Amino acid sequence: MDLLTTLTWFSSLAFMYFGVNCFYSKFIIAEFERYGLPKYRKLTGFLQIIGAVGLLAGLYYSPLLLLLASVGLCLLMLLGFIVRLKIKDNFIKSSPSFTFAVVNLLIALKTFTTYFL
Repeated sequence: MDLLTTLTWFSSLAFMYFGVNCFYSKFIIAEFERYGLPKYRKLTGFLQIIGAVGLLAGLYYSPLLLLLASVGLCLLMLLGFIVRLKIKDNFIKSSPSFTFAVVNLLIALKTFTTYFL
């Protein structure tokens, strides 16, 4: 299994898990309250699930879809990282969003260089 496939599956499974949890997890509901963004919880979950599906569909059927999904998830996680910084979370609490932004940026860069250059 190559790096692109491994990163894509890792990211997709993680976003599917967290996306579904945005709808049902009491912890996630409380976190969005803490962020001051409770009305964006379901939208965030929906975007995470759509992004996860887009990553896998793109990996096997459409490099353009893979590129768009990975860029979208990267931006979503960068926004999440900014929110964490804004509410003054420490590095440990902020690092998952930054890490997933970087993972999806790597997916986007690898996809772009492999299929579009």
